[in-house]
Amino acid sequence: MHILRLEQLAAQGRLANQRVFIRADLNVPQDAHGRITEDTRIRASLPCIRMALDAGAAVMVTSHLGRPSEGRFRPEDSLLPVAERLAELLGRPVPLCADWLKGVAVAPGELVLLENCRLNPGEKANDPALARQLAALCDIFVNDAFGTAHRAEGTTYGIAEFAPLACAGPLLAAEVDAISKALAQPKRPLLAIVAGSKVSTKLTILQSLAAKVDGLIVGGGIANTFLLASGMPIGKSLAERELVDQARAVMAAMAARGAEVPVPVDVVVAKSFSADAPASIKASADVADDDLILDIGPQTAALLADKLKGAGTIVWNGPVGVFEFEAFANGTATLARAIAASPAFSIAGGGDTLAAIAKYGIADDIGYISTGGGAFLEMLEGKTLPALEILARRAAA
Repeated sequence: MHILRLEQLAAQGRLANQRVFIRADLNVPQDAHGRITEDTRIRASLPCIRMALDAGAAVMVTSHLGRPSEGRFRPEDSLLPVAERLAELLGRPVPLCADWLKGVAVAPGELVLLENCRLNPGEKANDPALARQLAALCDIFVNDAFGTAHRAEGTTYGIAEFAPLACAGPLLAAEVDAISKALAQPKRPLLAIVAGSKVSTKLTILQSLAAKVDGLIVGGGIANTFLLASGMPIGKSLAERELVDQARAVMAAMAARGAEVPVPVDVVVAKSFSADAPASIKASADVADDDLILDIGPQTAALLADKLKGAGTIVWNGPVGVFEFEAFANGTATLARAIAASPAFSIAGGGDTLAAIAKYGIADDIGYISTGGGAFLEMLEGKTLPALEILARRAAA
């Protein structure tokens, strides 16, 4: 996919004295008092902002935060805490502009943060009138918000249609490059880990990957559905019995290509879902009617770890057990460390996956960590994201 990149414009000297509008993803978690509890997304936005400022642009940045109602401002929806954190990280004032649709006063070399863009009526519906109003604010639009790239909204799609120039920021471009490297031209074997509570939420991803990968590792409730599809007992474990046929179809599609979906040979079970529930290791065939499967067993973890260490490319989405409970964390910990130790190019995405990476301290050993949740999953499905489609169309014009 060919898209214009901010780095290209900076290298060509085309940013100086230009009004640059950056759509970032600054949707950070906050506590009950509005204090930011984790600022990874803000830090990830800094290279784009610095690139535009260093090139002499007049820089406007906006983002959504939370789930505000359009046209109804509440203090808890404000980007003020984000502005304050940006100022700390950049070492410069970052004024917050509240009423910005009619125009923004910002000089070359200056930066302003525009209040929560989802407060603007028509933002989520991508209203054409709003899109033209947004586009009139700038000479160059930069989308650097991969986490919202699967949504066609005013500040992710509409503005890109009408702005004089539209391009991708370094974060968005890096996401596209990493996912393309993992799926379009991967070094093989290509292994994917897809885990989660429900097959239904990731069925299309499983079906898409079944045509591409050399091995598909399933975990969590998804693995339980695949165990059922293999004729194994799962007791009272979370599963989707109505999707057993679809799971069998994924396994058949893999087998037809000489690939596999390795189901667990042993599991860790408990009688209840709690952190202090006594854990037992059982062969998959020996799961009792009142057992809950909460993790893969050590034998399965070791077998999968060996496969991961020999991979050429690894795509990781989801922990394979209830890793928040220590008694059921071994499977995820073993696979996480195997991915970290593997010479393969690895790409990981999804909130629970990022939490596991942080827990086991392996961030520096992952090839690329995606900042997107839904956008990451849709790209794994092979979908063209709206924000990328419009940037590609503008680049081709």
